[in-house]
Amino acid sequence: MPDLLPPTAALPHSLGPYLALVLVGFGVGILGHLTKIRWLVGIGIALIVVGALLLPFAAGIPSSEKSPPGEGSFGTELGE
Repeated sequence: MPDLLPPTAALPHSLGPYLALVLVGFGVGILGHLTKIRWLVGIGIALIVVGALLLPFAAGIPSSEKSPPGEGSFGTELGE
């Protein structure tokens, strides 16, 4: 059986699309609130939740790889 790609392989690895999704969700929710259309508010909330839940996967937070202690700290990024 061939190896299947992990679910995070299909997600974009930059934060831009997820932040845009959350902002569009806020816009749709506000528009739905102003026009008093409840299903539009629900779609806005759903977009915000989906963007917020996919954001950690794009950042690689739930990865199984363990980084060594101290890697990625502020001191190593600044070259100190």
